[in-house]
Amino acid sequence: MTPANEAGLRLVLPAASLTWRELQRFVRQRSRIIGALGTPIIFWVLIGAGLGRSFTTESITGDVSYLEYFFPGTLALILLFTAIFSTISVIEDRHEGFLQSVLVAPVGRMSIALGKILGSTALAVIQGFLFLVFAPLVGIHISLWQLGELAVVITLLSFALSGLGFLVAWRLDSVQGFHSVMNLLLIPMWLLSGALFPASGASPWLRFLLVINPLTYGVAALRHTLYPAAMIAPGHLPGLGVSLFVTTAFGLAMFVAGSLLVARSESK
Repeated sequence: MTPANEAGLRLVLPAASLTWRELQRFVRQRSRIIGALGTPIIFWVLIGAGLGRSFTTESITGDVSYLEYFFPGTLALILLFTAIFSTISVIEDRHEGFLQSVLVAPVGRMSIALGKILGSTALAVIQGFLFLVFAPLVGIHISLWQLGELAVVITLLSFALSGLGFLVAWRLDSVQGFHSVMNLLLIPMWLLSGALFPASGASPWLRFLLVINPLTYGVAALRHTLYPAAMIAPGHLPGLGVSLFVTTAFGLAMFVAGSLLVARSESK
């Protein structure tokens, strides 16, 4: 076996073990499905029903209801909630002593970050695809080709949000503090991502916040993959290529930052 292959195995095997542990924990704690999937669905139905009559947008052409417009935003909210709930396990593992045992093991620090982030990513992808079952109810019909595109976009966005959740969780020692920080950080990110309202109707300073918000590009990528290309008004949404690039770069930045944080905490 070449040194490159050995290095790859040292990275992948511990990460896969940590990812599998996160999946097993999820199976044992099924109530997490209600929190991460149920709450966004309630938002989708209530907000969609309440704003449906007053909704107009130039970013999506055709006869689009607010429930249909809000569908990609709700999907992003599900991925975001999953990132919040699943990365709490970092704090729980620290309290239980598991994290300390992992840190003293001969395991690469990048593997720890990768395993925890991939575990959260897998859970988010599963719950995101569960929500896609509701798409035909609002007139969104997904082909097999679109399903493949959605798998890529959902995975990239889930990885980025899970990386951000891991980055915050690693620095905190309190579940209550984690919830406070994540709600203060992620909920405004979601509100200013084009999930609730199109950027075309916002004031200039609000449009600026939408442009610099990385989650905006994840939501835009979801819209591009869920709607036919003819429905996307030119210039009203970031292009699919730009959206995928920003989402991928954001995810990689969160992973690298998380890996560096794990290595730095060990050296202290």
